[in-house]
Amino acid sequence: MTGHSNLAGFQDLLAAGGLPELGPGPRKEVLPHEQLEPPLEKLLSVAGLSSTASDLVRALILLWHDRLDAAHNIAQGIENADGSFVHGIVHRREPDYSNARYWFRHVGSHDSFPKIADGVARLLQSGRGEKLSKELISKGEWDPFAFIDLCESAARKPPSDDQVKLLREVQGIESEVLLEHFLATGG
Repeated sequence: MTGHSNLAGFQDLLAAGGLPELGPGPRKEVLPHEQLEPPLEKLLSVAGLSSTASDLVRALILLWHDRLDAAHNIAQGIENADGSFVHGIVHRREPDYSNARYWFRHVGSHDSFPKIADGVARLLQSGRGEKLSKELISKGEWDPFAFIDLCESAARKPPSDDQVKLLREVQGIESEVLLEHFLATGG
């Protein structure tokens, strides 16, 4: 069985927590360790992924469930664009925006950027975020640095703010696309 055929199972683990905050959390909705680890272990054990891909998937799901320290420990040991991507998200959520920018410079032009741009463009076409679309998708390309800047400015806003809610949805798209990438490429 390949990792890609388990996509729905991994997506269920993401859905169980609801959309992560832009900051560190913790949220009430995240699965406690004893409810998250067994299904995650089971999915990873049958996914047929490389150890690096398994680590990336684990880090991404832990990050989604507000376990930033655990996700950071995994991501910092993966010295490629995928590891830098997860590492950058960890620092963006801590928040340590300058460190997030540092790690996204290491990412370079990631294979997931076009899919993230497509997903975010579809979300923002709903009329809720035309201005955001122009900032996040420059010349049709995803701009992770603009997203970091928007998250930084949103940190001063209440969670009920419409832009904050929209940015959380954007972050959700980013994580879902990364999950699919890690499962499809095997890391």
